Amino acid sequence: MKTINEQPFKEKQSLELTIGSFVITTLLFASYIISNGDTAILVIAWPFALAAILVNTIMFVHLAEKFLLLRQQRKEIGFKILLLLSNIPITFLYYLIVMKS
Repeated sequence: MKTINEQPFKEKQSLELTIGSFVITTLLFASYIISNGDTAILVIAWPFALAAILVNTIMFVHLAEKFLLLRQQRKEIGFKILLLLSNIPITFLYYLIVMKS
């Protein structure tokens, strides 16, 4: 007889990473806008953006692996993947605004 694992998926780092990336990106964007396009903000923002892309990609691969392996928790894991991926259009919008200013 096969045992079904009904435990909830208790991984919290992806949510913390998603919120942290969003907050820091938004603060950097707001600082850039408030400072009337001070390029010193970009010196900080670009390395952060590259690091955030790397770390978020690693988290996405981790969640995708868990999504494939843990069938009973796919709904929860899929939701976390969608939250993580939601930062992409927001950051792209910030990028477009900065490049047009």
